[in-house]
Formats: sequence, C-alpha cells, structure tokens
Amino acid sequence: MSAQDDADIIATARLGFLDEAADMLFEQALLVLETTPDDAENLNAAFRAAHTIKGTAGLFGCDAVVSFTHEVETLMEALRAGELVASEPIAAALLEGLDQMGALIDEVRTGVQAPEVQARSQELGATLRALRSSPGTVAPVSAPAPDEDLLPEANNANQGDGGATAIWHLSLRFGADALRNGLDPMAFLRYLGSVGAVRHCNALTEAVPALQDLDAESCWLGFEVRLQSEQSQTAIEQVFDFARDDCALAILPPEAGAAAYAALMDERCGAGEAAREALCQIWAAQGVRWQPEVDQPAQAAAAPSGPSSAAPALAAAPPAAERRQATNERRAPPRKHSGEESRFIKVRADKLDHLIDLIGELVIAGSGAQMVANAEASPAFLEATQRVADLVQATRDGALALRMVPVGETFSRFQRVVRDTSKQLGKEIELVVTGGDTELDKSMVELIGDPLMHLVRNSLDHGIETPAERLAAGKSAQGRLGLNAYHEAGAIIIEVSDDGKGLGRDRIVKKATERGLIPEGAVLSDAEVWQLIFAPGFSTAEAVTDISGRGVGMDVVKRNIEALRGQISLASHEGRGTTTQIRLPLTLAMIDGFLTLVGGVHYVLPLAVVSECIDVPLECREQPERICGTFDLRGEVLPYLDLALFYGAKPGAASSGINAARRSLVVVRDGHVRIGLVVDRLLGEHQTVIKPLAGIFKPLEALAGSTILGSGDVALVLDMPGLTAAATQYSGMRGNGPARAAANSSQAIEVHAAHRA
Repeated sequence: MSAQDDADIIATARLGFLDEAADMLFEQALLVLETTPDDAENLNAAFRAAHTIKGTAGLFGCDAVVSFTHEVETLMEALRAGELVASEPIAAALLEGLDQMGALIDEVRTGVQAPEVQARSQELGATLRALRSSPGTVAPVSAPAPDEDLLPEANNANQGDGGATAIWHLSLRFGADALRNGLDPMAFLRYLGSVGAVRHCNALTEAVPALQDLDAESCWLGFEVRLQSEQSQTAIEQVFDFARDDCALAILPPEAGAAAYAALMDERCGAGEAAREALCQIWAAQGVRWQPEVDQPAQAAAAPSGPSSAAPALAAAPPAAERRQATNERRAPPRKHSGEESRFIKVRADKLDHLIDLIGELVIAGSGAQMVANAEASPAFLEATQRVADLVQATRDGALALRMVPVGETFSRFQRVVRDTSKQLGKEIELVVTGGDTELDKSMVELIGDPLMHLVRNSLDHGIETPAERLAAGKSAQGRLGLNAYHEAGAIIIEVSDDGKGLGRDRIVKKATERGLIPEGAVLSDAEVWQLIFAPGFSTAEAVTDISGRGVGMDVVKRNIEALRGQISLASHEGRGTTTQIRLPLTLAMIDGFLTLVGGVHYVLPLAVVSECIDVPLECREQPERICGTFDLRGEVLPYLDLALFYGAKPGAASSGINAARRSLVVVRDGHVRIGLVVDRLLGEHQTVIKPLAGIFKPLEALAGSTILGSGDVALVLDMPGLTAAATQYSGMRGNGPARAAANSSQAIEVHAAHRA
C-alpha cells in the first residue's frame, strides 16, 4: 500500500468523522435537559455523543475540538454524577458550547482557523469551568467514608504509584489485523491522557517475529498501562470503542487485589514460564506488588494460596469498594450496542440523484417498449413488456423511497429557534410538533427549511403575545406554537399555527389601500385579505425588530413554495391565532400521471388528484365558446375549465377522429377544492418523469414541467394550483379571455418546438 493510498484512506475517514460529528451534535438532548432536568436518558445520550466526538477528534489530531469538547463533557459528567443540579444557566452554557463545537468542526472542515473562534473557546471554557465550581449549582451529596477497609492485597497492588488510590491497570493486546484496519495503537494511548494521567506504559514485544519473518502490516504489540484517573471504568473503556474488534482489553480497578492480578497473569501468559517472567518484571517496574507470598508473608502463611481461594475473599468486597462500584454504575450506564446500528449506510447524494435520473430514463424506455408491443399485438411480447413495466414501477417506487426522509428532522431544528427567540422577546412559548414521521423528498426538505423558519419567527414575534398581554386577554401566560405535517391526496401538508392575537383584518385592508394594492371600498373575502400579506414589501408591523417587521420575506416565502409546485394559504381568527398551511407534492422527480389529449397536445395530470371522469355536462356543451363556468355534479356546483380554449386551441383540433361532442370532463381535487377539466381524449395512466421547463417558459400559466412519452413526443405536466386558481378566478376576467388564451397558445407551441428540437 503506497503513501498516497494511506493519505486517501485517512482523508476519507476524516471526512466521515466530520459528517458523523455534525450528525451527532446533541442539541435536542440538551433542550430536553433544560425543561426536564431529571431526564437521565437524554443527559447520558448527550454525554456519549460528546465523548465520541472528542475521542474521534483525538484520533485525527483535532486538538482544538478535543480540548473544548473535554470542557463540555466534564460539565455533563458532573451533572451525571449528581455533583451539580441542572439549571437554566448550565443548559444555556451547554447549548453555547454545542454551537462552539460546531464552529470548531467547521474549522477542521475548511482548514481555516479564525482567531475569534479560538478566543470564544477560551471564553466559553472558562464559563463552563466556573459553572462546575459554582456553589449555587452544587447538589448536596454525602461525603464517602475513607477507604480504610480495603483488602491488604488491594493496597499492595497499588503501591509504588505515589500513594494514589485511583490507579487503574490496563492490559492491552492488539490483534494482528489492527494496522490493516486503519488503527494506530499509539493514538489510543495518547488519548488516554484525556481521561487521566498515564503513570506507566510498557510495551510487550516478545511476540514480534524475526526481521525476515516480519509482516509490516501485522500488529504484534501489547501494552501494560498504569492510569491515574477518577473516571468510571465505562469512560475508560470508551477510549477503545473504535478498537473494540481489534483489541483484547482488560481493566483492573484501583481496588483490584492479588486474585485479580493472578487471574490476569493466567489469561495473558497461561503456563508459559518465559512470558510469565517477562510480565512479572514489567509489573515490578511499574510498582505493582501482587504476590502475597512476597509482600505479606505472614498473611500468605495464614491464608490458602492460589486464585481459587482468593476469589471468594474479593467477592466479599468492603463497603468502600461497593460504594465506588455503585457510583461508577450510576455515572455511566453500559452502552447498548444494537443490531440496528449496522443496518444503515451513508450514500452520497449525487450518486442517489444519478440513480433517480437513470430510473427516469428507464421509465421512458419502458413506456416506448410497451407502445411497440401494443403495435405488434403479440401476446407473448405484451406479457413480457407488462412484466418489465411492473418491475420498473416497483424499482421506481423503491428508488424514490430512498430519498424520502421524515419531515421531523426539519422540525427538530426549530426547538432551538423557539427557545432562543422566546427568551429574546421575553415570552413563554411551547413548541408542539405532530406528524414528524411524515415523509417528504429529501430535496424538498432542504428547500422548505428557510420558508418554515420565516413563518416560525413571524409567529413568535407578531403572533404570540407577551405573558402580560395573554393574561389580560384571559389566556394562559404560555403561548403555543404548533408544527404539524400529514399526507392528503398525493400531497404533504405542513401547518404552522399559533394561539396568538391573529391577523388584524382592518389594519391589513387599510395598509393595502394606502399602498394602492386594492381600490378604496373594495369588498374582499377573508382569504383574499390574507393573501395581501404576500405582496412584496407588505408589512403592518408598528416597529422593526431584529427578528421581523421590515416587510421582507413573505413574498419570498410564497415564491419559494410555488417554485416547488406548492401553494400557501392562511387562516386567522382575531384573538385566537393564525394557521399557515403549505401544500407540497411528495416528490419533484417522478409521479403517477393521467395522460390526456387536448388540441393535439398531450397533457399529464397527477393521478393522485383525479377523482373521476365523466362525459361533458350539458351546461358545458350548451356554451361551447366559454373557457370556464360551473356545472352540476350530483347536486354539487363545481367550476370547470376548458383546457383547449384556455390554451387557445380549437376543441378536437389536430386530433384525428375526435368528435368535439364526445369530449370528456376530468374531476380533479386540489386540497378541499374540486374543479372539472374538459379534455378531448382520455389516454389513461402514465408513469411520468418530470423535466423542468426552461426559464423562458416559466410565465406560461398552470404548467409544472414537461415529460417525454415513449413515442418521443413531449407532454406537458399540468400544475394543479395554477389550474384551480384559473378555474375559480377566470370568470371575473372574461373580457381578457381571447388575448390570454392566445398568449398561452403561443407559448405552449414554443414549448413543444423547443423540446422537439
């Protein structure tokens, strides 16, 4: 293996550490700790995450990360040991420490060290140390009794280390494949210094073969270490977590007696006289006196010798030893290694995107093969292509599922936002998250974060009142901010709600009138008034704050949502709160579509929104020149839109054999709204790979993208929010109908020409 190969392996492992460390940052556990100080499970989870980050950073030489994380870890260890009581200052300091750990990890990622980051580490480190020694945060603990009842052999075993009582003995034997698996034994020994002071370290080299037989990639080393530390045995064991499969580790506690050392001697050396003699010499050099017949002749004569007789004496441990063991168990519960950990792997996002693209092309190719099979009319060919089509669909669904992630991962980041903002504003706010397991395409999760952040901050600043205002209004002092997600009709709904003062309708109308957005005296529905908030620069805030109030953002929020083929709506009740609802498609890549033909052009509707297909109602046939109107569907009056007239084409034109009188109406649902779409021909279900439209075609109304059919023709994917808005509002603009239809028709022709080229 070349030096370049080694460097590549280390660089790859380093990148893996950075990604894993970012995922491990334990903000959620600390937020729970602030509200529930007695939650030991979250505290232990945060401590283990910090310990793992520190240990891995030490392996890669990230000294700044190790040094600062040690301060955070030590404060959490004091909480776990019951030496401190969790309080708001401690939780706030730990959260700031978490942010600083992230900044230090970013420095490792970029390779650029900023002096202000280092200064911040020093400042926060001092704060964390001060909190550990602050008398106001110390919990009452009973002082342990002096260790005066230790067994004589335990005292003997620890002599020679400067009289220290907390001297642990570590016996290490690395496996032959340790070096091949990328482990550096010295890195683990150096890292031991973070949990204590290494008093003695002796290497065992007897197993190293002669030079002519030496394999440089094999490890033959063992170590005997004396470690002075007040940490628990579990904390010491965690130093070697990454070498668990390539290292035989034995740890003897400070109170270990002669029997324990004798058992370790038997385990390491067996009956080999030379090996036993070598290990005895190392222990003697380290000051370990473990042989009763040498150190305590009187006691050796009075007591039976041998490990079997010593073991029962050790089992009857004195009270001091029992207390130490109980403390260790309380401080560090054993880690649970679940089989689930090995069931997950990380995949680069670009590789996954490439897989989705290939499957999209496979869907198009499969559609073409099916068309050929239909033309050939061969039963065997048709059966084979249908089988392939079923497998392609299953593969498509499986690939898309790989990109689906719970939206709760996005919601969780708002715990910190709500905490910090509420404290900044002097408000008491509870965040309630529901539907966090609802899944959404990963690309959309990344894009929806910023709009949600703006909506949450608006609710915190403008929506929810101060405790005094809420009490005066007959509400509880604590406000409620809700984040909810659920699936509905092939879409995902995300709601941001609060129980604040709601939107002031009169104030919004007054502001809109002053800005000329609506005429004086205009009569608007509530939904139309709420939509005024999304006008660029619109704001009714009486004062500008650091959080909001500049009239910048809500128009951007709406634009970003619509760019995802989604829509946003508001509902508000004055004095009771506001709910903002975002409706998004489940994925941006592929959908099950319903193919139609209108004026010689193929259009695709998302299959999930199609309710039923019926003959064109009498109301539509009686006025064939009308672009839109209403019809009666089993007693329910619904709006309809004639797609051919909407896009400036003659019904049935360029569609050979189509009788305009035999056209169809497709009833579709967009949220709670149902409309009818009049089309020339129904062509059935079609797996649709959505291709984005070029920027020049973006102004074209009610189109979400395009797709390629198996025949090579281009089909346009219809945008349901755009169609719904056109069908429900177009009747008020009939005078502009012909010009609007002509513009749509011209742009649609350009789209087809561009794709065919």
